[in-house]
Amino acid sequence: MNSLLLAILAFVGYWLAYNTYGKWIARKIFGLNDKNPVPSKEFEDGVDYVPTKKHILLGHHFTTIAGTGPIVGPAIGVIWGWVPAFIWVFFGSIFMGAVHDFTSLIVSARNQGKTIGELTGNLINERTAKIFLILIQFLLWIVLAVFGLIVALLFKMYPQSVFPVWMEIPIAMWLSYMVYNKGKNDTVYSIIAVILMYVTIAIGFLCQ
Repeated sequence: MNSLLLAILAFVGYWLAYNTYGKWIARKIFGLNDKNPVPSKEFEDGVDYVPTKKHILLGHHFTTIAGTGPIVGPAIGVIWGWVPAFIWVFFGSIFMGAVHDFTSLIVSARNQGKTIGELTGNLINERTAKIFLILIQFLLWIVLAVFGLIVALLFKMYPQSVFPVWMEIPIAMWLSYMVYNKGKNDTVYSIIAVILMYVTIAIGFLCQ
């Protein structure tokens, strides 16, 4: 299938899911209300609690959807084809990843921005919280190991991808510095960062 058509279908599907299933969960399950205070404003300190523009938050959650979407999805596409990758990224994001992340954010926002480990200590006891945090740490190690394996396999299959992947880090740091330290326009500099990423992809192909 043409990749542009697939992207358009995914965009329309996400839009429909957001305005139907997503809004139903927001209203019926969580009863969201704009008047409720959020931790970033209630405890604003410029370090840990910082009010952020909506489109920047959207960018963060769109690219990190439970971590596995942008990492495992493309890897599945490279290894097994576009159909399982599309199913994973599209339906998995709507019915699993998005609901999981949305629920976690709402629970945290309604409890002063605390993590699930801290909430466990408040709701049960401190010992349970410590055990749960240890369990979470082991689970994170497993996830990182799987991510590392998948990325290593892709690097081996496509060595030209190593350079652009590594360059994401300094480009992201530069973008953050220009926006938050220098006060530059985030939209303009985000576009520049994307262009720089495409340049690194071209360099990776030229230097293979």
